[in-house]
Amino acid sequence: MENLDLLMHGFGVAITPLHLLLMVAGVLLGLVVGVLPGLGAPNGVSLLIPLTFSLDPTAAIILLSSMYWGALFGGSTTSILFNIPGEPSSVATTFDGYPMARSGQSTRALTLAFMSAGIGALIGVIVITLLAGWASRFALRFGAPEYFAVYFLAFAAFIGMGSASATKTVVSLTAGLLLASVGMDNVTGEVRLTFGFSDLLGGISFLVVVIGLFGIGELLATVQEGLHFRGVSSRIDLRDMLRTIAELPRYWATTVRSGLVGIWMGITPGGPTAASFMSYGIARQASRKGAAFGTGRPEGIVAPETADHSAGTCAMLPMLALGVPSSATAAVMMGGLMIWGLTPGPMLFATKPDFVWGLIASMYVSNIVGVILVLLTVPMFAALLRVPFSIIGPMIVAICFVGGYTVSSATFDLWVVLVFGLVGYLLTRLDYPLAPLVLAMVLGHKAENAFFQSMVLSDGSLSVFCETALCSAIMAIGLALLVVPKLLQLVARLRHRGAVGQESH
Repeated sequence: MENLDLLMHGFGVAITPLHLLLMVAGVLLGLVVGVLPGLGAPNGVSLLIPLTFSLDPTAAIILLSSMYWGALFGGSTTSILFNIPGEPSSVATTFDGYPMARSGQSTRALTLAFMSAGIGALIGVIVITLLAGWASRFALRFGAPEYFAVYFLAFAAFIGMGSASATKTVVSLTAGLLLASVGMDNVTGEVRLTFGFSDLLGGISFLVVVIGLFGIGELLATVQEGLHFRGVSSRIDLRDMLRTIAELPRYWATTVRSGLVGIWMGITPGGPTAASFMSYGIARQASRKGAAFGTGRPEGIVAPETADHSAGTCAMLPMLALGVPSSATAAVMMGGLMIWGLTPGPMLFATKPDFVWGLIASMYVSNIVGVILVLLTVPMFAALLRVPFSIIGPMIVAICFVGGYTVSSATFDLWVVLVFGLVGYLLTRLDYPLAPLVLAMVLGHKAENAFFQSMVLSDGSLSVFCETALCSAIMAIGLALLVVPKLLQLVARLRHRGAVGQESH
């Protein structure tokens, strides 16, 4: 009941002419980001952060979160109409979305995707509303050892549960921690890893690195792969749309199951991409017509879209309540909050309730705005994709460099954007995940400070992480997430080899 009262107050904060205008603008910008390959939600949000410095934090985060929803919607548009996922999390939507559109049912495919996405996001926001107060109160029990245990849990979950190999994830995390260590140590005051460059004394800007990794890096990968847009009709038929909306209740089981998968993968560091693939696989196994998946089955669109948006929304909960982002975009948003002088965590709910509940209320409104706008603007964005990439590509490069320079008006940052663009391209080509690197850059200082404070409390003894039941439990979960998934994979491989060996005999 308390959360409901706070949510009603949040609607009073969110529903103002300025905030509604920012929601519309954010969703439209997000649609552009999602539609154009080479951008993406993390890069779009990071490029927009410097432009929000003149806004108050509530207005700024509403704009950024609205852009995030729009980017997720935009990625679905290109997946269905052009078989080109604008977002990594939209890849699974291409499996059945594009075949359905090719068969002349583009309106049905788009409506299934957007309505499922809206329902998934709504499920995620309801979960945040119900659990936000409890999560923040629970986090008040945390001291330095508990916070370090949570950061360890986040790192361990990325290693154990990530889709990339554990070795590559560790390399990515280590690189992020090293980048977070550049500059003056805020504990001892010593200068670290500057190699004589005075420009590095203040550290490497998290925002500039993200712009290079996700902007220039993704663009270089896109250029190498080549783009050939082969679209289908994007005309929206109102009668087909209404028929499809009436058809949705048939797939309630798929929607509920995929929503639960999205909730779990959003709160843990699985992320929207893993959630969409997992829910698609589960839907295929659960369906009586699983063999027909890939030919335009409605469940093949409903499942990934519901899970994708549910996970993307739920990723905001650990970021706000614990200060631990579980996705690359949440990490970028957390970096923005810290730039604005706000520290995500339990005290944020106590000291800035207008900000937190205004943001949660805006998620409800911007979700509705997103569904409406995306249906109205599909033909326009389909036409945008027909613009030659030789024109769009240079525009993306210009936006990246302008955004990088805007952060601190330093020419050195332009070189950082370029260098990390090349690094991002190489990591992508070699299948090294970027999200752990971003997470480590955001949490590096926090983890280091928590570990230092824990060592001071215990006179240098690691036993401090086992002294309380809460800290011990978190560390144990972290170790389990680090080890158990890899053991299960090893057991599965050994069984497969055994089965192959028996067949050969």
